Amino acid sequence: MRILLCSAPLIYGAWLGWQEWLFRRELPPAPVFNFIATAPAPRPEPLDPMAVATMLGLSTPDALARSAEPLQLRASFVASSGVSRALLAGAQGQQIYQVGDRLPGGSVLRRVEVGRVVLWRNGREELLALEQPATRLLLAAGHGAGTGAESSLYLRPTTAKHQSE
Repeated sequence: MRILLCSAPLIYGAWLGWQEWLFRRELPPAPVFNFIATAPAPRPEPLDPMAVATMLGLSTPDALARSAEPLQLRASFVASSGVSRALLAGAQGQQIYQVGDRLPGGSVLRRVEVGRVVLWRNGREELLALEQPATRLLLAAGHGAGTGAESSLYLRPTTAKHQSE
């Protein structure tokens, strides 16, 4: 009885192997493909970075046209949290706008940067820059017309005692 129990799995495995051999013998032969040598596929041309940038809505700072809007940029408030705003002056007066707001001329405020804003008008980006004043109120050190007269007023340390002492 033990011999029968030990040989049963071996006999069953042999029978399954024989059935598999019969099945495979009756299958039609596998087709043989004759590959024809073809010319290699042409290499794709590299993409133009400017075309890709335009497609994604990006542009270089030099490529932006000056805005034809009758607006004047008075100040730009750039925040790292994404709530940047711009103070624009027009015929109706001055008003603060944030990114996405529609402006009086029909354009949309697209981006606020330091010293300039980018508007979206008629399907393209336009630049509205902060105008530099013709005369500067404060001159940088060393850029004056000449050395001015020394001031006769100086701040001196006082010997008076503080009231808190």
